[in-house]
Amino acid sequence: MDNSSGVGVLDKAALVLSALESGPATLAGLVAATGLARPTAHRLAVALEHHRMVARDMQGRFILGPRLAELAAAAGEDRLLATAGPVLTHLRDLTGESAQLYRRQGDMRICVAAAERLSGLRDTVPVGSTLTMKAGSSAQILMAWEEPERLHRGLQGARFTATALSGVRRRGWAQSIGEREPGVASVSAPVRGPSNRVVAAVSVSGPIERLTRHPGRMHAQAVIDAAGRLSEALRRAG
Repeated sequence: MDNSSGVGVLDKAALVLSALESGPATLAGLVAATGLARPTAHRLAVALEHHRMVARDMQGRFILGPRLAELAAAAGEDRLLATAGPVLTHLRDLTGESAQLYRRQGDMRICVAAAERLSGLRDTVPVGSTLTMKAGSSAQILMAWEEPERLHRGLQGARFTATALSGVRRRGWAQSIGEREPGVASVSAPVRGPSNRVVAAVSVSGPIERLTRHPGRMHAQAVIDAAGRLSEALRRAG
């Protein structure tokens, strides 16, 4: 067997999973694709099904299971957080403002990484903070590309409108001026996963006195570039 690890049962399980990568397979199809004996292929496929790494489709054929998607998402999140530190630090140094990374969690957004401005008046958002999805430029980003029904629900009671989110989708970035907190402005852009879905928002935020009432003019490009670097890291992970 090629690529033998020396642990036979794992090598055979890997063969089964690799065979299913190209699509659903009957037991006979698995036997043909893997070269395994029929009882062995069946035993392994059923054991992998028990661990949700294999599932069945409507015709009873074997397919890749939901656990693999969960593990892939976790790996992508790890890659996102591992890459976020240096990217946010560079963004902070470039703009002179605090930089954050937000992910959506139900009806809230959570700050999962941050690089604070080192001195002077600044917008401080500690890692782990949960903030509203009803206001702020990163909330706009995390909402703008949602499915219509979830978008409609999310706009109820929001400080921004469907028209504003249409503009966000067209430009590829969002800004807010005193929307989440009086006196604070911010600019955000989307981080996209391997399937192009928006998985996070990169932001810079600070006092309106410095960011002005048109913060996007000053910082949109830097924020878009930072989000692009994180998206690229996730594509490599995918």
